[in-house]
Amino acid sequence: MSLAATAQQSAAVEARDAEMAARVRATVRDDVRAMHAYAVPRADGLIKLDAMENPYPLPAEVRARLAAAVAGVAINRYPDAAAEATKHALRDAFALGDGFDIVLGNGSDELISMLTAMVAREGATVLAPDPSFVMYAISARLANIRYVGVPLGHDFALDTDAMLSAIARERPALIWLAFPNNPTGNLFDVAAIEAIVDAAPGLVVIDEAYYAFANRSFILRAREFSNVIVVRTVSKIGMAGLRLGYAVGDPVWMHELEKLRPPYNINALTQAVAPLLLAEEALLTEQARAICAERERVAAALAATPGVVLWPTHTNFVLVRVVDAAAMFEQLRHAGILVKNLAGSHPSLANCLRITIGTPDENDALLRAIGAQP
Repeated sequence: MSLAATAQQSAAVEARDAEMAARVRATVRDDVRAMHAYAVPRADGLIKLDAMENPYPLPAEVRARLAAAVAGVAINRYPDAAAEATKHALRDAFALGDGFDIVLGNGSDELISMLTAMVAREGATVLAPDPSFVMYAISARLANIRYVGVPLGHDFALDTDAMLSAIARERPALIWLAFPNNPTGNLFDVAAIEAIVDAAPGLVVIDEAYYAFANRSFILRAREFSNVIVVRTVSKIGMAGLRLGYAVGDPVWMHELEKLRPPYNINALTQAVAPLLLAEEALLTEQARAICAERERVAAALAATPGVVLWPTHTNFVLVRVVDAAAMFEQLRHAGILVKNLAGSHPSLANCLRITIGTPDENDALLRAIGAQP
C-alpha cells in the first residue's frame, strides 16, 4: 500500500473514531461514562482467595447425579418461568413456612438491582452503613437515586445513633444492612438492627450472603416486621457458578418485587442442579463447618503475625491491615496467591486485604507467603 493510501486509511479510521466518540458522549449518561466496570481479575494458575467462594469440590457421586440431571434438560426450551422446583427446594432447605414468599434472582446482585428499582421514584434515597457491599451504591447510581453512606463506628461496628440520625434526616425509601457485613466481616448488633428497622419509614433489606458462617439470621423473623426483606445467595455455600439468589419476605412485598423480575431469569441448568445440591444438607453443613474451623486457624495465625492487624469475622473471609497492602498483594501474587486489595476503595480500609478462606493446603501456602506460622 502506498504512503498516500495508508495516510488516507488512517484519516478515515480517525474520523470514524471521532464520530463514534461523539455519538457515545451524546447518547450515554455522563455518570455512566465516568464509571469503571466491575473488575474481576483472572486467576489462571493462582490459588484463588479473592472472591469468597467455597474452596471444596463436590464429591464424585454428587457430580454424577448433577450430570444426569443436566443431561435431561431440554435446553432448546425456555426454563420454568416461575422456577417452582427451586423455590420448593429453598423452602425445604430453610424450613420456610407458608407465610413467606420467595422471589429468585440471577445471583443476589440482580435482586439488589430489582429492589433498588422498586423504590426508585423521584426524590428517593437509599441508605447503608459505610463501608459495605459496593453494589448497593452502584445500583442506586444506575437507578438515578441518591445514595447515602453512614460511616461505621469503631472496629466497623454499626453506629446506631448515626444511622438513626441519618434515617430521621434522609427518610430513606430503602436501607441495606449486610449481616454479616462485607468487606469488614463482622456481625452488626441485633438490637441496633431492630432499632433501625423500627425507625425506617420505608423498606429495610437484610443481606445474608454469609449466613452459613455466622450462626445468626433474620430469615425466619422477616414477617415479625412490616418492612423487612431478607436476601441471600447460594454462591458462598458452594454454588457460585449457578448464579442463584433469593429474596424472602411477606407476600405483600414479594408481590411488588416479582413485577420487576425479568422473565426466565433463572436458567434451566441452574433449576436442574440447585434443588439437588440444596438437598445435600449434610455435605453443605460439613463444608461450612470445615471453612469456619479453617477461618479460626488462619485468623489466629495472622493475629500473631507482626505487622498484621486482623478484625473478628463471621464470614468465610478475613479482613487484615498490613504495612503496605500493594506490596503485600504483589508478594502474594508472586507466590501464586490471589487476594483482594481493598486499599484505595475506602479511607477506613487503607492498606487492607480481604482474604478468602481456602482449603487447609491453600491456607498454609497463604500463611507462609505472608510470613505467618501455619
